[in-house]
Amino acid sequence: MVATSIWQTIAEHPEFFAMLTIPPVTALVTWLHVWMALKMLFYPIKFWGIRIPKFPFFGLPGIGWQGIVPRKAGKISGVIVDQTLSKLGSLDEFFQAMEPEQMATFITETVDSNLEMLIDEIMLERSEALWGNVPYAVKRRIYAQAHQALPDIMQSLVTDLTYHVEDLVDMRQMIVNKMESDRRLMVNMFLRVGQKEINFIWHISALIGLVFGIIQMFIFLVVPQHWTVPFFAAIWGFLTNWIAIWMVFNPVEPHFISYIKFFERRKNFPFIALQVPHKAQFRLQGGFMKRQDEVSEVFAQIVVKDLVTLENIMNEMMYGDRAAQTRELMKSHLYQLLDSPVVSTTLRMGLGRREFGHLKNTIIDKSIMATMVPLRDPKLNESRASKIFGLFRDRIRALSPHEFQNLLRPAFREDEMTLIILGGLTGFLAGWLHLVLVFFPAVH
Repeated sequence: MVATSIWQTIAEHPEFFAMLTIPPVTALVTWLHVWMALKMLFYPIKFWGIRIPKFPFFGLPGIGWQGIVPRKAGKISGVIVDQTLSKLGSLDEFFQAMEPEQMATFITETVDSNLEMLIDEIMLERSEALWGNVPYAVKRRIYAQAHQALPDIMQSLVTDLTYHVEDLVDMRQMIVNKMESDRRLMVNMFLRVGQKEINFIWHISALIGLVFGIIQMFIFLVVPQHWTVPFFAAIWGFLTNWIAIWMVFNPVEPHFISYIKFFERRKNFPFIALQVPHKAQFRLQGGFMKRQDEVSEVFAQIVVKDLVTLENIMNEMMYGDRAAQTRELMKSHLYQLLDSPVVSTTLRMGLGRREFGHLKNTIIDKSIMATMVPLRDPKLNESRASKIFGLFRDRIRALSPHEFQNLLRPAFREDEMTLIILGGLTGFLAGWLHLVLVFFPAVH
């Protein structure tokens, strides 16, 4: 009876048809502006617009836009390392799990196959005249000495690097550098980890918008003022973005609610089947939090293939902020080769003390380059990734809900208010257009 009376009141309203458009328009506009907000979170990867020196707004270099995630890749990746990756274990532990003894063997075999060419390259660069006049028999002895000493030198060198990996590599800086140098990697990581949550935010927003549209229709019935259309559209736009993001991560801890279950869902037709009523429990928890096991698998793959890789670790070790320490450590091993009588006598007599010192630096530079070649081998990196994949996956699964949410939460938290305010602004503009295109013509 009440429902009939309400409907009769709505039907008799002079702007009846305009009022009926409020719920579907609100749902559509909300769906579109949330889609836009989510796209602006990740795209464009590079700044698009007009660059203006010392532009004061939103940390942008000018009038235009760059996705929040790629723009703040360094800061966001630092938060992920500090709040999540650092809790999974130490770099020393991960490096040990890669079985450095096998790595040393692989590097030795690769370098050994090109060792004579490497020696020639070093010597010709430092003193072409000297090396050209060295008898071939002496060269053969130097080659043989290098081939003989290389396996022991490489094994002891890799062992020493492994032992000092925490001193030579800053894992946080390594990952931040990687993310800042490849901002698309950061975007792809968030999309792979949180695609279901992003789709959920997008689609649930239409439902939330529809509910708000129905509420707004009744508000207009009670307060038939045109200003309410854009005003409340702005409020709904603001609230929709906030509610959708909140639902992804909250509640953080699971809450189980008992209820009586009368049917079950099926994948095939009929999609719903009746069953004997029985007690069941509903798990109330943020959508992302519910997928911890599934996300752990995906995120572990990203970490071992793109972030904590053998190539990245060694690249940071050889060329990063602590490269000078790495060079000093390498000297103590590689200079052993120069201490053998035949090599030392030949080179010292031919080069002199100063040139012999320059030669040592050249040997370090060339050795680093030669070592990095096999370390970039995709097969070697894949085999090392497989060694630590299970370690990462299991430890991500073991994170507490509060720790786990920090895999995805920083991307939204960084400029969450910007997204929410954007929802309010787009809602207001859409409400104003709705007013102009639908309500004003209805009046006239």
